[in-house]
Amino acid sequence: MSAEPQVRRHPDKQAAAEAAAAALVEALAAAQAEGREPQVALTGGSMGSAIVQAVLDGPHDQVDWSKVTVWWGDERYLPAGDPDRNDVQNDQAGLDRLGLRPERVHRVAGPDASASLEESATAYGHEMRADGSGEFDVVLLGVGPDGHVASLFPQHPAQRVGDAVAIPVTDSPKPPPERVSLTFEALNRARQVWFLVAGDDKAEAVAAALRPGADRWDVPAAGVRGRLATTWWLDEPAAAGLSQD
Repeated sequence: MSAEPQVRRHPDKQAAAEAAAAALVEALAAAQAEGREPQVALTGGSMGSAIVQAVLDGPHDQVDWSKVTVWWGDERYLPAGDPDRNDVQNDQAGLDRLGLRPERVHRVAGPDASASLEESATAYGHEMRADGSGEFDVVLLGVGPDGHVASLFPQHPAQRVGDAVAIPVTDSPKPPPERVSLTFEALNRARQVWFLVAGDDKAEAVAAALRPGADRWDVPAAGVRGRLATTWWLDEPAAAGLSQD
């Protein structure tokens, strides 16, 4: 059973990021209070960086960050340190200053550390099977104007790959063309799934994903839900296509 989506509207991008950051700290602290070592999947993009920055800038000492395990929902197949990588953007926003243990921060190998895109995806899947708990506490996802999440794009054949944790994505409609992405099956192994969306260019995608009966083939964001909660953290421009009810 998965949770029906809940929408949280905020006046602007910063307010949405700060609210989501506070909720993330609360969720991780609650997991540790229950005796679990939480696992979180991060996202890239401007909202992914904004929430990391908001966590760092806000009260976050109630979490023992040395016992938090970090993954990424997807990564561009680029060398370590490339500014277009999601992990680099998150580091620049402050992730590497939270007190995480490097061995618990699972980064996708780029062409400097793997023989091929396929090898990188296979290795990430193996790593998650070995070091993952079988369920994320929180999966953070951005949403593209086309409704894509992670690197699962509308009507792209990578969507159809089953029985895998991580997959190679080629011919991405958004550059760079080569990426590694978690599958729908992996992303859906989550207690909570949070969509972080800002900007009026995303309003149509948000409305399409939240429309009853939306097909993930056409709107991938409709295909991921948390077991306990599915929350859309939106600024007002991104929520413009939704009713006010």
